[in-house]
Amino acid sequence: MILYHTTDGPVVEHERRYYGIPEDWDGLFNRRDLAGFMRRLTRRARPLARRPAQSTLLPPIGGQEVWAAGVTYRRSRVARMSESKRAGGSDFYDRVYHAARPELFFKATPHRVVGHRGVLHLRRDSKWIVPEPELTAAINARGRIIGYTIGDDLSCRDIEGENPLYLPQAKTFTRCAALGPGILVTGRPMPPGTVIVLDIRRRGRSVFAGATRVSEIRKPLPALVDYLYRDNVFPVGCLLMTGTGIVPPERLCLRRGDEVRITVQPIGTLVNRME
Repeated sequence: MILYHTTDGPVVEHERRYYGIPEDWDGLFNRRDLAGFMRRLTRRARPLARRPAQSTLLPPIGGQEVWAAGVTYRRSRVARMSESKRAGGSDFYDRVYHAARPELFFKATPHRVVGHRGVLHLRRDSKWIVPEPELTAAINARGRIIGYTIGDDLSCRDIEGENPLYLPQAKTFTRCAALGPGILVTGRPMPPGTVIVLDIRRRGRSVFAGATRVSEIRKPLPALVDYLYRDNVFPVGCLLMTGTGIVPPERLCLRRGDEVRITVQPIGTLVNRME
């Protein structure tokens, strides 16, 4: 079942039918046994007459914060070491990759997040901006993973590479994150063979495409959530981006008008334009 956040309220997709849920997003996000509640609803409720229009889709977030885990893939480790070598920070990323404690950082408040077909912002003082396609865990206030969505952790690699202490500026700015199109609600982990696919398109043509698998994530997702929730409170839950294993070549920087497509089945495809 896929849970969508729309201008008309939450909507669940089940067996190609759509059902409206008369409940606010944050309350629904934190329901006990959300999957069971949604199954019961689809058995007794009348489906909507039509699929919600794409124009009504909101990012699958209410009052939740967005956090991210870094250097969880070997490919990301290599890229971060390379970009920060001149600043003397390359050893930091190697240590994080092998350490028990993960790198966790704040990514975005809800107003900095766009949804499917939303427009992401290219920071003006960066000359090397790339998308980071990431499986994103939806976690309720009790620290339980309730499902998964697709995330784009838009990143300024030149700013981060100049000095690791510039990470907040490289990661957090207006419209710096995308989530969507909906949340796959499940109590089970995503299968290790789940494929994450990135396609960057410019003037209708693909300029870079790549793929990775969830099995390449070095740190187990429950461990990431455990560290995130240690001595921390998320009153309505949070969304945790779990790192990227797809790194475009150094010569590629996003431009205005580019379209980024990230696909993770069965969640769907998240599409965003750059501005």
